[in-house]
Amino acid sequence: MSVVWDGITARHVLGVGHVAIRHEMADAAKGYAWTKVLSLLEAHPSLVNTTRPDGTSLYAPLHQAAHGNAPREICEALIRMGAWRMLENARGERPVDLANRLGHERVAAILEPVQLACAPFGVLRKIQTHFHAVILERAADLVRDKALRLPEIGHLLEVGVDAEPTWFAVPGMYGGFSYRLAADGVDARLVAESWCRVVEGSGQRHEITSAGARLVDEGFV
Repeated sequence: MSVVWDGITARHVLGVGHVAIRHEMADAAKGYAWTKVLSLLEAHPSLVNTTRPDGTSLYAPLHQAAHGNAPREICEALIRMGAWRMLENARGERPVDLANRLGHERVAAILEPVQLACAPFGVLRKIQTHFHAVILERAADLVRDKALRLPEIGHLLEVGVDAEPTWFAVPGMYGGFSYRLAADGVDARLVAESWCRVVEGSGQRHEITSAGARLVDEGFV
């Protein structure tokens, strides 16, 4: 799966080389070295929505573009490479919120999310809470030990209903969670599948709405 929620926040989960690359990316974005940022993303496209290991701000490259009032072509390039305009930092700000707070009106217009699906904010938050409960039911110890950032599902509104699933890998689980939006609006529904590759029949499929999560299939994979 090419769409990835990278939940890694702690350096102890990564090898030395991977830590170095993520720090290099974070340093380049923080320093507004956009040519280097784009070059690194060409080589490591899965890092487009990642943050600094052991960092506290949770600024991804697009947040730094908002902070630095980056040129239009840089913002558009990051978005083409998969940067999510709905991704929140540690304060709960999307890139557009950060740009507006700093008075960067030009870049704020570029960073305004283009949504292919819609759902009331409260509905989406309830679905996300129930999804997190499903994850923790299966992998709470790993989530805690690896200090994982659980998926925030706002970015699904950017890709629409029944788009390519997003993959959330859980280190140590030998698997993880695949999730997609199956319906939007007040009746929004998330479909999540999870499995462990080394345990036969470990697959589970849940359908999640604002009312809760329901196990609809298991035993596959």
